[in-house]
Amino acid sequence: GNNSENTYPDMMDERSSKLILVPILAVIFVMIGYQYICPAGSNPCHFKDLEDDSPPRSPSKFNFSARDLDRHVEFNIRGDDVIVFLHIQKTGGTTFGRHLVRNIRLEQPCDCRQGQKKCTCHRPGKEESWLFSRFSTGWSCGLHADWTELTNCVPVVMDKKEAQRNKRNFYYITMLRDPVSRYLSEWKHVQRGATWKTALHMCDGRSPTQDELPNCYSGDDWSGVTLTEFMNCPSNLANNRQVRMLADLNLVGCYNLSSMNESQRNLILLSSAMSNLKNMAFYGLTEFQRKTQYLFERTFSLRFISAFTQINSTRAANVELSELVRRRIEELNFLDMQLYEYAKDLFLQRFQFSRQREHQEVRLKRREERRWLREQKEQVKPWLPKRRGGTRVGGSEKGTDGDFPATTEDYTSQVARW
Repeated sequence: GNNSENTYPDMMDERSSKLILVPILAVIFVMIGYQYICPAGSNPCHFKDLEDDSPPRSPSKFNFSARDLDRHVEFNIRGDDVIVFLHIQKTGGTTFGRHLVRNIRLEQPCDCRQGQKKCTCHRPGKEESWLFSRFSTGWSCGLHADWTELTNCVPVVMDKKEAQRNKRNFYYITMLRDPVSRYLSEWKHVQRGATWKTALHMCDGRSPTQDELPNCYSGDDWSGVTLTEFMNCPSNLANNRQVRMLADLNLVGCYNLSSMNESQRNLILLSSAMSNLKNMAFYGLTEFQRKTQYLFERTFSLRFISAFTQINSTRAANVELSELVRRRIEELNFLDMQLYEYAKDLFLQRFQFSRQREHQEVRLKRREERRWLREQKEQVKPWLPKRRGGTRVGGSEKGTDGDFPATTEDYTSQVARW
C-alpha cells in the first residue's frame, strides 16, 4: 500500500512535466524552423528593405479600383495554365526571361543545358510547357512578337506543338522601362549592329508593306548611327515602342497610317496599351527590380531562388544628354512617356496594396499562433497539482502570455509568405 501511495505523486509529476514541455517544445520548434526558413542573408528575407528603392510618393493622378490593384492568380502549373512573356526590346527582358527559366523554385525545374539557347519547362510529370517565352519556346510567334501577334499566335502554336483536350488559360506578363533610358539603350544596341529585321510585325494576317514601314537605313544594318540620325528617321520603330507593342494594332488599321488621322490613332493606341497593361496578370518595371520580384511572387505564388539585382550603371545611363536632346527624345516618345507614368503609378499602388495585404495576413497568423499557444497552455493546467500558496507546479496561476516566449514577427511573415 505504501508503495502505491509513493508512486502516484511521482506519476503525476512525470505526467505534468511532459505536458508542460509540449507548448515549450512547440515554441522551440517554431524558432528553429525560422532559422531554416530564413537564415541570415538568405533570399526569402530580402523583402525587409523593399521600400529603399521607392521614390517619394506623390498623390496619384489615376483612380484604380481594388480589383485593379489585387493581382493574385491561382496559377496551376500542373493544369492548363501558361505564362506568356511579352518581351519588349531593351526593358531588361533578357535578364527577367532568364529568371523565369533558371531562378524559380519548382518541383520540376526547367531543364537548361549548356550550349543550348532554350530550356525545357514542362509541367511536373507531363510533356507540356507552362511557359511561353524566348528562353523556353523560342521566338515561336516571331522575333520580339508584340501583343497583337502573341494573342493571335500563341494559342495556335501551342495547339500545334502540344495536343491538349482542355482549353489553356494564358497569363500575359511583360517588363517596362523609363522611355528615355529605353530609347537610348536601343540606339546604342542598333549602333552596335542590331537590327531585328527578321521581326514579322504580323497584323490582320500579314506583315506591313515597304510603304507602310520603310527602312531607316540601306545595307545590312545601321551600325555606327549617330543619335541625331536615329532620332531623325520618322519610321523608326524605337519611337513609342512600348505603346505600340502593348496596343491592339487592329484597332488602328495596323501599320496603315492613312486609315485615320494621327491624333485619333495616337489616342486609340495609348488607351489600348493602358487597358491591356492593366489587365495583364503581371508586369514589372526595370527601375524597380526588388519590387518586380516581390509582385511576381505574390501574383503567381511562385518563389525565386536568388534575389533580383538592381543595376543602374547601364549604357543608357552613361550617355550624356543636353536638356534639348532629352526633350526631343521625350517628344518622340510622348505616348510611351504617358504610358510609363500610368504604369509606374499602378505598379507602386499594387505594391503598397500587396504589402498591406501581406501585413494583414501576418497579423492574422500571429493571432492564430497566440490562440493556439493559449489553448495548449490551458490544456496543461488541469493536470498540474497545486502547491501550498496556490501556485501550480511549473508556472504561475495568472496564465499570462508571458509564461512562454512569443513567436517572432519575422517568422510569421515567412509563414505567410511560404
